[in-house]
Amino acid sequence: MTASEQATSQAQRWVLQFCHGYDGPFLDCARQYAVLFKGTPYKVCTVYLTGKPSEEVERGSASDEVIFLDYSSAQVRGLKLAAIRDFRRIAASRDFALCIAHRFKPIYVALLGSNLPVIGVHHAFGDYKRRSRQLFANFFRKRLMLLGVSNAVRDDMRSCLPDWPAERIETLYNRIDVEAVQAEQVAREAARKHLGLPQEAWVIGNVGRLHPDKDQATLIRGFAQALPQLPAGSLLVIMGSGRLESDLKALALQLDISDSVRFSGQVPNGRRYFKAFDVFALTSDHEPFGMVLLEAMAAGVKVICSDCGGAREVVQGVGDLFPLGDASVLSQCIKHQLQIDGMQKMHVDVQERLQRSFSDRAVRQQFLSLSLLTDIK
Repeated sequence: MTASEQATSQAQRWVLQFCHGYDGPFLDCARQYAVLFKGTPYKVCTVYLTGKPSEEVERGSASDEVIFLDYSSAQVRGLKLAAIRDFRRIAASRDFALCIAHRFKPIYVALLGSNLPVIGVHHAFGDYKRRSRQLFANFFRKRLMLLGVSNAVRDDMRSCLPDWPAERIETLYNRIDVEAVQAEQVAREAARKHLGLPQEAWVIGNVGRLHPDKDQATLIRGFAQALPQLPAGSLLVIMGSGRLESDLKALALQLDISDSVRFSGQVPNGRRYFKAFDVFALTSDHEPFGMVLLEAMAAGVKVICSDCGGAREVVQGVGDLFPLGDASVLSQCIKHQLQIDGMQKMHVDVQERLQRSFSDRAVRQQFLSLSLLTDIK
């Protein structure tokens, strides 16, 4: 960098985004916040606490600069003094206006390693159940604002921090670049061919780890109850891997539906193939948000979801909800989705909801009106 380029960089105002890592959905979370500053006077520097340097991650971060601290999970346990020193050095290298930190460890490091205002984004329940974390947040409350990815996560934090003003703990929904996701998704025929599914079958899809909190057991039971009323050859396709695979296969065998349940394993870029499904069902136990629901909705797929956590906020009004663990009600939802299959109005409603509540464009104005951002303008 030349002296003039360095001077220009130092004169430019920046936003520092600090992420724990880029695994799973968290790379897109970094992208979501970086693009909020497009067209503003601010540039975005995204820092990953863990994870090896990656050109693919750099591209996906949609940031002006990306830094990989490359710590292991073991190295960021305890006091995280080395990470705090590294963060302090980065924070001093630019004229940063604020820091956006995802999850508690980056929030902790950002507050101890700088004097910046910090927006802490929380993607899970229970982050402030511990008394030590409540004390920490209260100590830094003058320059800390908290965001939950759903009203359910927001309300969980508010219950743990009851003395905080409501405007310092708000909701900013996760979202997708609707057009980019849709452009990536392949057509129904090609998606079914890729997944090895018959073109004529009526298919219910599920994507997620084969883990108790995803509750695919209830999905299999609900599908078994609905199957006699479904078209011949109907299938349940479960995309994912995990420790419950053998148990879930045994359950399908026990219910005498193993021929109608397909376990696809881990499918790279699985959201590309969502058009293979007629219905997408999410049966998770208290999902904080449910990004996979947005991806299914972008594909024009009908959705069913357990009525708990933040996922209900995505589906309510455009899909079916059932009580967590209730296979009987789930079976009724499956049959209901068969009845409305092909209705154009439902497709229009889903697309309108995506654009209105869960698109980059929709969330940007809400973000820029946050009280902490108002404070620094």
